[in-house]
This record gives sequence, structure tokens and C-alpha cells, in this order.
Amino acid sequence: MSTDDDSIRFILNGEDVVLRHVPPTRTLLDWLRLRRRLTGTKEGCAEGDCGACTVLIGRLLDGELVYEGVNACIRLLGSMNATHVVTVEHLAGKDGTLHPVQQAMADFHGSQCGFCTPGIVMSLYGLWLTNDRPSRAEIERTLQGNLCRCTGYEPIVAAAEAVAAARPSAVFDPIVRTRAEISSKLSALQPQSSIRVSDGDGRIIIPGSVGDLADALADEPNATVIAGSTDVGLWVTKQMRDLNPVIFINHLQELQAIEVSDEGVRIGAGVTYSQAFAALSKAVPALRTLIERIGGEQVRNMGTIGGNIANGSPIGDTPPPLIALGAILTLRSKQGRREIPLESYFIDYGKQDRRSGEFVESVFVPALPSAERFAVYKVSKRRDEDISALCGAFRIAVSDNGTVTKAVICFGGMAGIPKRAANVEAALTGKAWTEETVLAARAQFEKDFSPLTDWRATAEYRLLAAKNLLTRFFLESQGETAQVVRYEVVA
Repeated sequence: MSTDDDSIRFILNGEDVVLRHVPPTRTLLDWLRLRRRLTGTKEGCAEGDCGACTVLIGRLLDGELVYEGVNACIRLLGSMNATHVVTVEHLAGKDGTLHPVQQAMADFHGSQCGFCTPGIVMSLYGLWLTNDRPSRAEIERTLQGNLCRCTGYEPIVAAAEAVAAARPSAVFDPIVRTRAEISSKLSALQPQSSIRVSDGDGRIIIPGSVGDLADALADEPNATVIAGSTDVGLWVTKQMRDLNPVIFINHLQELQAIEVSDEGVRIGAGVTYSQAFAALSKAVPALRTLIERIGGEQVRNMGTIGGNIANGSPIGDTPPPLIALGAILTLRSKQGRREIPLESYFIDYGKQDRRSGEFVESVFVPALPSAERFAVYKVSKRRDEDISALCGAFRIAVSDNGTVTKAVICFGGMAGIPKRAANVEAALTGKAWTEETVLAARAQFEKDFSPLTDWRATAEYRLLAAKNLLTRFFLESQGETAQVVRYEVVA
């Protein structure tokens, strides 16, 4: 296959697909079920929460073919160019022989009502492809994004452990068998220039490069730019928004670079949470557990740190710790680049410092000095796969004589934007790092924040939780290793 400038081309299981008319808001799930009648992929929540719609997406990343589980319910069809879409129907042999993962699920009674089973199978299949000997913790992390109300998960985990231990011959596996062929096809499908697809009045733009993206936004400043669609997908499935035109950027390798140096880590705007995990966890160990709690595995495979920032949500998980770490944002347009502190990007609810035609290109996270203490705490109703009620990041430097020389505290979920606790910081700075100082500083939270009451938490709870997190940070600093993440779960 060769690229074209008016069609979206990808591979569905073992079939080449060419689409010339794609509505900007058509989801991959709807297309699979309604147009291709591949009904093994289910719709449960339509918001990327339950995992019943899980499919694998293969893509070339730095020349290597990588397969990841994603939520088809919020993944938009227009983002499929130059990918390999694998559904549960592709796993079994033509003679009906079950894939080892499927057979293990049957042998260990990992399915009861069966509705969620195909999504669970696809998540475990993705793990089977990438990890020969997964630990129980790795299996459970893989299943974070798959909800099952019947089994209690124990037989599912047992099935995953058993199939990993047995590792039947790869001859039974459709992806392993065709990996070289698929890689070659996807390489040929990489866009060399912008692809523009229309469906009635709806328009999709797939830029061939970051320069093409800048040109497209200069011409279409009101276009919706979509990377992972973990939030935008809900605009479509829950709010029924009509997005037009749409610019997809998930394929742009230029936005997926990770640069590590002694000065810090630069993360391209198109880097997913899964891609960024290793580099950020090594640079700032406190970020490890936070990233592991952002959505489920499917969401982390789709969502990008750049998108989490650009979206401007007051409850995004990454802005509070990145602001506390002094992150610098690079914005780009046809006119060039400019850098601003991440903190100043957020102006007011729904308003960011992004000029017409600009997009987030990267974020630089400075290295944390070894002498400084840093922690981030996420408070949510569920331990896994839940949106924060509040998220607080704490950074402090203490002199040899025990005096606070720097205090940076930033919260999400406490205001209309991610916001620093300026009065609390001032109450700590220059004082002895003691429990008395911390208790006195707690009284300043009301000056910094007037949180809202919503279904995630009351305003009173948020204020009390924020105060208690400061106290917890202090207590941990007295005896536990710096840069440790702790978490709270709302009862």
C-alpha cells in the first residue's frame, strides 16, 4: 500500500483498509461494530472506564512495531492512519483453535456473564506479547482498566499467570507470525504530507510533520487538536459535541521525543503516559506511583502529558507536580516558539496562555536537587482509575540549621486552575521546619483556596484534606526517604 492525501489507511486484523469519508467524531468502536460487524468489542461505559471495548493498536515507534491496549469507545477513527487494529476476533486460529490466552481464561473459569471478557482477553494478550514472566503486580496493573462485576478477578489473574508460565509456541499467535509483514506495511503508510479527509461538512487533517501542524493551525485556529482523545472522546460520547475540523497528531514522531540530561527531562507533547513512565520515574521517583494511578493501562497508552496540560483542566493530575518542579512549557506556532513557566500557562478556568495558532510542543522538567524533598499525593474515591478529588504536590528545601529556604506547594482540584498555595508557602519560608511551623501554616489554606463542592468531594473536605497532606508531608520528611509518593483514598 502507498499513502494518499485524501484517505485514511490502516490494517484491520489481516485486512488492508482505505477510508475516504470519515466523520471527525466517528469512534473506532462504532465503526468496528456497526460497519464491520466485529461485535466482540463491546460498549460498556463509552468513556474509557470499563475496558469492555479494549483492542490492540500496533504502531511504529522509533522504527519498532509496538502494540498497546486502547479504549475503542473513545478512540476516534480518524486517528487510525498507519496503524494495525487488532480485535478479539483475530486471536483464534482459522480452525477455531483458541489463542493460549483465551484457552487459559476458559480453563480457569475467568468468565461468567462474559460481557467484559473480550476486553480482558485483549488486555492480557497485550501483556502476553510484551512480558514473558509478569509478576502478579504487573498483571493487576494491566487489568486496572478492565472492570468485571462477576469474577472477583482471582480466576482472571490465575489464567494470566498460567499462560505466562506455559508460554506455548508462538506459532499460535497471529501478531508474532506476521510482525515483519505488518511492520513493512505500516512503514509504507507513514504520511509524507498532510492527509485531508472530508465527510459532508466534516473535515479531518492529519499533518505530515510538526511544520505542517503549525501551518494547519495558522489556517484553522479554531480546529480541535487531538492526540490521545482520553478527554476529547468524552466530548463526543457524553456531550455529543460536533467537532470540526479535527487535527490528529498522535502519529507525529517529532512530538514523541524524550530527551534526558543532567539538567532534566524534556517530554514531547505527543508522549503518552506509558512512554514517559520510565524517564520520569527515574528522574523523579515520586512520579512513579502517580502515573500508575492515571486511568487504566488503556488510558495511559492513549493519553499524553502534553494533552493533559493543553486541556487546562483544574483536576489534571500532571500539572500540580510539574508546576512544583518548575516545569517550562514550549509553545509553537507558524511564527516560531516561545517558552513560559508552566505555572503561568493557566490563567483562569477554561483560559490558558495559548495564542491563536499555537500548540504545546514540549514540556521540560528540571532535575530535582538531591537535597530537596518532593512528594505528590492524589486523593480519589477509588484507588485505581479515578479522577482526583484533589492532587497536591509539595517541594521543600531546608538549610543545615533546619530553616525552610524554599517552599513550593501546588494543588489541583482546589481552584479553577492548578494553583500554588502562596500564603502557605510564605508561612513556611524562613521558619524552622517543625511541626509548630506546619500547624501554623495550615491556617493559611483558606486564604489561598476557596474550593467548590461537587460529587467528588465537598469544599470542607478538600480544605481539610489539603491541610492534612501538608502535615503528612512534614511527618514523612522526618523519617522517610525523600521523593516518596503516598496516596489517600476517600472513603
